Amino acid sequence: MNCNYGRRRIQPAGGDITRFYEAARSVLKHDLLNFTDDEIAQIAEAFAAVIRTCAYTCYACAIMPDHVHLLIRKHRDKAEQMIEHFQCESRAVLISQELRAFDHPVWGGPGWKVFLESRDDIRRVIRYIEENPIKSRRLRQIWKFVTEYDGWLPGLAPR
Repeated sequence: MNCNYGRRRIQPAGGDITRFYEAARSVLKHDLLNFTDDEIAQIAEAFAAVIRTCAYTCYACAIMPDHVHLLIRKHRDKAEQMIEHFQCESRAVLISQELRAFDHPVWGGPGWKVFLESRDDIRRVIRYIEENPIKSRRLRQIWKFVTEYDGWLPGLAPR
């Protein structure tokens, strides 16, 4: 049985991915759309509402033009439910602000979930998420709904 938890170690070359998307454009039902800065701000507001309503703890967030990274602490909701909450609320906001057509998909699928099992892993992923915009030559993103990591780990006291 082949279980894949998260990103594969070997990724396709950037040029291969670009060629794939170029070929896909001609057969897709909808145009591929990137999030504008205004849409990113609207998505952030939707994420803040979900975090507040569901009482999630978010340790890191990067909202990029073509993808999103969130690090959410373990919660009573399953990962799939959390992803669905974020996707549904942000989609509804973008549609209500007329930034997306009702029949146009906003998210490309059910999202990826990766479970982190050590404080070092959590800190590494926080750094990765925080650096994601910078690596793409965008400004550092600072969101009010992000909580500084306190060393929490399931079954262990913070440190």
